[in-house]
Amino acid sequence: MNLNLRNAILSNVSGHNAQQLEATIDDALQKGEEKMLPGLGVFFELLWENSDEQEHQEILNTLEQSLKQQKA
Repeated sequence: MNLNLRNAILSNVSGHNAQQLEATIDDALQKGEEKMLPGLGVFFELLWENSDEQEHQEILNTLEQSLKQQKA
């Protein structure tokens, strides 16, 4: 069976509004389950692909600072 996980994830959230997407993200983060990581990865992919260079830099700076805080 050839399952395209990315398409399945996008199909599951297709048509969701911002509030529903936020609830999905919050739920994934609160549960902290490994199986939620691919969905968050697809969301990140969409964010990255639809951001300009300035937004890329802001995302990278936020990630860098967050990783530094994780070490502390």
